[in-house]
Amino acid sequence: MVEWITSTGLTGYDEAVSVMEARAAAIAEGTAEEAIWLVEHPPLYTAGTSARAADLTDPDRFPVHKSARGGQYTYHGPGQRVVYVMLDVGKRGRDVRCFVRDLEGWVIATLAEFGVRGEIRPGRVGVWVVRPDRPPGPDGQPAEDKIAAIGIRLRRWVSFHGISINVEPDLSHFSGIIPCGIRDHGVTSLVDLGLPVTMGDLDAALMRTFEGAMERPAPLCS
Repeated sequence: MVEWITSTGLTGYDEAVSVMEARAAAIAEGTAEEAIWLVEHPPLYTAGTSARAADLTDPDRFPVHKSARGGQYTYHGPGQRVVYVMLDVGKRGRDVRCFVRDLEGWVIATLAEFGVRGEIRPGRVGVWVVRPDRPPGPDGQPAEDKIAAIGIRLRRWVSFHGISINVEPDLSHFSGIIPCGIRDHGVTSLVDLGLPVTMGDLDAALMRTFEGAMERPAPLCS
């Protein structure tokens, strides 16, 4: 069983990390069920294990938290659904790459519920959408914006940290960092794409698509 937990209001980042670490330890000990925790944070930046100082372009804008998750700088704030995944990767085949691929697939399936085609790109972390409504890039390729970020950590084969999906955050808040170290592309949200999606709508879609994306037998994902 996977327990779904939804927090109302804004959850402090340090509090969230403490809760995740405790729950992940309990899952590893076999004393707690796996969990998906849905939260929103106050405006803040997090620096993953690969963060580069030059990518924090406005260090005084919001609090900056060092994070044990993989990846570089990212933004969290109101209007963004943060999905913390405390799942037993050991029983899912012990294949971290496969697990991340399943997380990406879960995001893509969730976006498809709203008619949005999410895509992944080699060398670019996260889930992206093509923007035919915007001018192409200098190389002539269609413009693309990031709509979701992924960054996890494993401890004793249990995951924590997870996914962030932009529903209706203030996109100008991303300008204080180079999100995930990627300079040539922007960020978007479901509302920015013209879709009147609420946080509750997204949560329901995440629940509908979870089993098909994340509960497949491990051999199908190897």
